[in-house]
Amino acid sequence: MKLALVGDIGGTNARFALWENDQLRAISVLATADFACPEDAIALYLQGLDLPLGAVGAVCLSVAGPVSGDEFRFTNNHWRLSRSAFCQTLQVDNLLLINDFSAMALGMTRLQPGDVRQVCAGLAEPTRPAVVIGPGTGLGVGTLLNLGEAQWRALPGEGGHVDLPMSTPREVQLWQHIYNEIGHVSAESVLSGSGLPRVYRAICAVDGHTPVLDTDRAITAAALAGDPIALQVIEHFSCWLGRVAGNNVLTLGGRGGVYIVGGVVPRFADLFLASGFAHSFADKGCMSDYLKGIPVWLVTAPYPGLMGAGVALQQAFA
Repeated sequence: MKLALVGDIGGTNARFALWENDQLRAISVLATADFACPEDAIALYLQGLDLPLGAVGAVCLSVAGPVSGDEFRFTNNHWRLSRSAFCQTLQVDNLLLINDFSAMALGMTRLQPGDVRQVCAGLAEPTRPAVVIGPGTGLGVGTLLNLGEAQWRALPGEGGHVDLPMSTPREVQLWQHIYNEIGHVSAESVLSGSGLPRVYRAICAVDGHTPVLDTDRAITAAALAGDPIALQVIEHFSCWLGRVAGNNVLTLGGRGGVYIVGGVVPRFADLFLASGFAHSFADKGCMSDYLKGIPVWLVTAPYPGLMGAGVALQQAFA
């Protein structure tokens, strides 16, 4: 019987694993910059496991961007993929491409109690949609539907590119500076790794400070060390994330709960939990009561996208 392989491909890293008995095995992380195409990366991964081409029968790859047709161009790295050429090169019988946040959403169905931290207390309604939102290289947004009988559906979308909401005069000031810098200000413009330096520069410009930090990791480290400007960045980031997450709940009727994923927020988890996220999440005027009691979790599981690709593969080819 042939093996199954799953992959979660981002802008910087590609994560691969074998999918066996509802579990991930032999997880490996490879830098996308080191390979000309996904086929080369997977071939090396299989070689490292002493598996020949043809040993894998089915592959599911989680990829950033809309998925349709034979050709796929990755949105945040240099890779391109042809479904037919991929299957021929790697001698694969079935290739399933799914949006990265569809995979991330499906990964929420395999979380264990230790894989989350509670952000907002509440009781999820299992028959209602759940929102999955994640600041990382960009801002991903997905929707998870429980179909019953252990079947799930993830709805892909491009919710990270909605307009950034503004609810206070201070946010308007910062938005204006960011707009002057880049033009249209999407939620992703702020709620991503590159968004942290953007907010930092805006605060410095509005308040008359000389910027000295230029990366998201430097800003995070400074905030954890107590730097007051960096702490402001984290606070504004967290409040904006709360507003965007709350908007998604209202739009989707997302009373199944909210999962915060991605690589950015876990770096400053304690600051995030103490921030104004919860207030901003429910600060919806006449609809504020609707947001109360909806649980929000910060996901700390290491490979939810890979796990979700495995769930997608299992549902597609079971």
